[in-house]
Amino acid sequence: MCSRYFLDADGNVIAYTFAVPENAAVRRRYNIAPTQEAPVVRVGAGGARELAMLRWGLVPSWAKELAVGTRMINARAEGVEAKPAFRAAVRERRCLVPATGFYEWKGLPGRKQPYAITIERPLFAFAGLWETWTAREGRPVETFTIVTTEANPAIASVHDRMPVILPRDAEEAWLCGDAKDALAVLAPYAAQTTLRAVGPAVGNSRNEAPECLDDAPAWSEQQDLF
Repeated sequence: MCSRYFLDADGNVIAYTFAVPENAAVRRRYNIAPTQEAPVVRVGAGGARELAMLRWGLVPSWAKELAVGTRMINARAEGVEAKPAFRAAVRERRCLVPATGFYEWKGLPGRKQPYAITIERPLFAFAGLWETWTAREGRPVETFTIVTTEANPAIASVHDRMPVILPRDAEEAWLCGDAKDALAVLAPYAAQTTLRAVGPAVGNSRNEAPECLDDAPAWSEQQDLF
C-alpha cells in the first residue's frame, strides 16, 4: 500500500524531466495524502503530454459519491485490467505520478516507525490511473490512483506491497503503449532502494513541511511519541 508520498522538486525540474509544460500549481510537497490534489503527467486531448492537478483517490465515473475515492487510493497490479473500477482506465487513462519518494510504516512493539523510501534517481514516476467523475450538480472531478505491486526485497522488511516505480525506459510504454505492453511493466522496482527512519511528523497529514523527512530521534527520545 502507498498512503503517503513526497515530491521534493521544483516545478521547472518536474516539467523538464517529464517533457511537459510547467504548471504554476506545482510546488514542493513533503507529505502528500489521499483526497489532496497532486500533479500527474498524462496525454492531453491533443495527444501531447500535460501536467494536471488531480485528486488522489480514484472515483469511477459510475460511482454515486466522491467518498468512494478514499477506498481507491491504490490499485493492485495483479488483475487490475479486469477490475470494474480500473479496467477502462487501464485501456485509456494511464498516467505518471511524479515523486521523489514515499513513506511506509513498520509495526514495532508499542509503536509504528515511519520510513522514507527513495531510489537512486532523485525524481521518478509511479504508475497511475485516472478518471473523471461528475457530481449530480454537474461539477466534474478528476481523480487518480497509484498502482501497487509486491514489495522488492528492501521494502519487504517493512511492508509486503510497494507502489510501481517505473524505470525511465518504461514510462512511455505505461503512458502511451497498448494495454498489453503497459501491463508488462508493472513489476517490483529492481534497482537500488533505500529506507531511512524518520520522525513522527509525517503521521499527521496536515504536516507538509520539510521536517517530515527529518531523521528519527533516538529511541530514548521517541518512545513516547508513537
